Amino acid sequence: MTRVSFGILALNAQPFLEYNLRALYPVAHEIIVVEGAVRAAASLATPDGHSTDGTLQMLADFQKHRDPQKKLRVLSAVDAGYEDGFWPEKDEMSRAYAAHLTGEWLWQVDSDEFYRERDLRSVLQMVEEDPSISAISFPYLEFFGSFESIISGVWHLHEHTLFHRVFRWGPGYSYSSHRPPTVLDASGADLRNNHWISSPKNGSEPIYLYHYSYVLPKQAQQKVGYYSNVEWTSSFKQNKRWFEESYQQLKHPMFLGEKGWPNLQWLGRFKGQHPEAITALQHDLSAGKLREDLRPTQDIEKLLSSPLYSLQKALARMLLAVYWPLRTVWKAIRRDLVGARNS
Repeated sequence: MTRVSFGILALNAQPFLEYNLRALYPVAHEIIVVEGAVRAAASLATPDGHSTDGTLQMLADFQKHRDPQKKLRVLSAVDAGYEDGFWPEKDEMSRAYAAHLTGEWLWQVDSDEFYRERDLRSVLQMVEEDPSISAISFPYLEFFGSFESIISGVWHLHEHTLFHRVFRWGPGYSYSSHRPPTVLDASGADLRNNHWISSPKNGSEPIYLYHYSYVLPKQAQQKVGYYSNVEWTSSFKQNKRWFEESYQQLKHPMFLGEKGWPNLQWLGRFKGQHPEAITALQHDLSAGKLREDLRPTQDIEKLLSSPLYSLQKALARMLLAVYWPLRTVWKAIRRDLVGARNS
């Protein structure tokens, strides 16, 4: 059987991480969790750089009680030589699991990213039957505010349509960057320049990555705490305001990412079937086995039931379908003009 190593970055990753480990364990050759905070997220961590929500203890308990085949390995910043306990950034965290994996494939997974069981096995069968495949990227559904509402718009439909997640691995291969995830082969070539599967299917159905990134209020708050302090961009400095106006209040329901044209982002109703691990998590929340603060959904339901909101979304899709190709052409022309002037 093809040996797949799963690499996961984790900071305050509960409750999703535990359910993800359970889902991945049966098909994994190994799971390497790189735990802890980058320096920009120090306010979200303990003084020595670890999670504050019990993630580290859960990992230890999982190794003790749920890991009979010793598949799970946990790495910290201290293990990688960062004596203050904090990772410089996520590039270094990703390179840490890449440096230790022993499988033939690297499958990068965020703690709140899930797949349906049949799709996991379909991808494993795909890479086993076709050794020429070098990388696989997935379309995704991103949940916002609840388990039954998803966010869509310019980011999801045009700017960032795929998550790069599965990469062949071998001697001399290297993890180049986390944004976007990029793996180089022994010659230094990007694996997506070889046999790249950009939207795999299971039979006739697309295989989706289900991203539960903004379901819990604490997830949105944590993203604000991290992105507001990163040094590699200034685009997120208003994240606290975004949390209050867009996440908590839905004050700008057609601009849930950022305000202003063309940053159209809106909510839709999820009509599919959740991955089995998420169904189990929802059951445990309903039964009281898990205690997490959930976002009230009355305003979401009111919005999704509004004919006016449906009309606005339809018009936005049409506008973006016209605007985005024109924008792409204009950017190419402008780039050529600048290049001609500089030559």
